[in-house]
Amino acid sequence: MMYKVKVFVTLKESVIDPQGAAATKALQKLDFPEVQEVRVGKYIELKLENTEQNIEETVHNICKGLLVNKEVEDYRFEIEEVGAQ
Repeated sequence: MMYKVKVFVTLKESVIDPQGAAATKALQKLDFPEVQEVRVGKYIELKLENTEQNIEETVHNICKGLLVNKEVEDYRFEIEEVGAQ
C-alpha cells in the first residue's frame, strides 16, 4: 500500500511572522482592506510505502525529526491511501 501525506506547517501563534506581516501590508496596499492578517507556512507532500510501523507514527517521527522546528512551528497532516505498489 502507498500513502500520500499532506503536511501543513505553520508558525505558532506566539511567533512573529515578518513574511506574513509584509504580505498583509502589500495586500492592503493593493486595495484589499478586508485582509487583517496573513500567516505564512509550508505545505509538504510525502509518498510513503506501507511499513511495519504505524503510518501516523512514522509521519510524526518524520515531522519531528526533520520537517518541523517544534520550538516555533506547529504541524498537522492528512493521510490518503493511493493504492498498491
